[in-house]
Amino acid sequence: MMSIQRRLGLGLGVVLVVVGLVLAQTGLWLFDQGLRRYLAEGLQDEAESLLVGIMRGPAGLQLDDQRVDAVYERLFSGRYFVIRFDDVTWRSRSLWDRELELPEHKGLVRDLEKGPEGQRLLVYRGDYKRYGKQLRIVVAQDYTPVLKRFKRLRNVGLGAGAAALLLILVFQGFTVRRALRPLERVRQQIAQLQEGQRSQLDRQVPQELEPLVEQVNHLLQHTEDTLRRSRNALGNLGHALKTPLAVLISLADRDEVREHPELRRVLQEQLEQIDQRLARELGRARLVGEALPGAHFDCDAELPSLCEMLRLIHGEHLNIEWQATPGLRLPFDREDLLEMLGNLLDNACKWADARVRLAVEKGAETYRLSVDDDGPGIAEDQRASVLERGTRLDEQVAGHGLGLGIARDIAAACGGGLKLESSALGGLRVVVELPRRMT
Repeated sequence: MMSIQRRLGLGLGVVLVVVGLVLAQTGLWLFDQGLRRYLAEGLQDEAESLLVGIMRGPAGLQLDDQRVDAVYERLFSGRYFVIRFDDVTWRSRSLWDRELELPEHKGLVRDLEKGPEGQRLLVYRGDYKRYGKQLRIVVAQDYTPVLKRFKRLRNVGLGAGAAALLLILVFQGFTVRRALRPLERVRQQIAQLQEGQRSQLDRQVPQELEPLVEQVNHLLQHTEDTLRRSRNALGNLGHALKTPLAVLISLADRDEVREHPELRRVLQEQLEQIDQRLARELGRARLVGEALPGAHFDCDAELPSLCEMLRLIHGEHLNIEWQATPGLRLPFDREDLLEMLGNLLDNACKWADARVRLAVEKGAETYRLSVDDDGPGIAEDQRASVLERGTRLDEQVAGHGLGLGIARDIAAACGGGLKLESSALGGLRVVVELPRRMT
């Protein structure tokens, strides 16, 4: 998506261009109309001067040459007149052999008329009465030089406007960047929240952002308190149910029940299924979604102690290796990932001969967590059934069963998935892919 700064710059640029063009065109039009009205007054004075120059002579009406401006004598000078009365028409010598159409109405003609040599003429017609004659006097002036100046002025204005627009956009970009700087800081702080580097947003923000920051901080605190109460309640519930279940399991071993082998077998199977189902559902119920600020999984801090603990449990003969990008923090709940990796590594240690390897990689779109062991592995046609039912292929060794189910549920709750592959070590590889939370 286009950034706010770019949208504002583009919007301002479009508005300035449209407004500038409209204002420039309107200004030129108003100036043109005002100039035409001013010139029309001059043309009217010219017409009245020509009217005064019409004298009565021996042969009738005649035009006194001394009252005619010399510009009307020069060929295609840009100043023309036509005087018509009765069937008589007088034309200025500047027209030479060209004709000048007489307007139908008196006053200034609205549109420019075509003149000789491609000229554009501003034409005025006056109707007068002199010596009992009705006279029509048409005076014209070449408007082409004015149009050329208008065109030159328009080009200069467009150049100056483009330079001004560029300058305005530069200053506007600087102003917008400065105004949006607090938003960028908030965005960076939210990214730090996701990376677990802070627990709340800074409250030192502009007044417009204070309500947003307060609501986000309140939501974070409320979510953290709710999650803490929920996990405490789930822990209490788990302890409360484990004790009665243990009592029932011990009752199934009494002599009265031993006398009924079939009943004892059914009871043990059902109680074991209840125990596994309880552990699994409690593990799923505690997954409340997004990780809280400050509770993310720091690979450098958590993995050494986790591997060392498993080495103490399963024996010093087992080589447990791990590798991760230095400083890598996974933006998911610490407890969830500890439980998931603990189950996967514990399963691998139970089946491995001598070597277990954990690798955490950061890809372009996902985090990839893989656990390899050098044990017997699982046949490809049996992997799907292990994940679906959470069963153990070998009842003598606990592993590759309930732990895989819990790990799969945790991965799904984090938006990822779990799959089984063949390991380069010769055993099983469990791969968990979790989405990166891009900012």
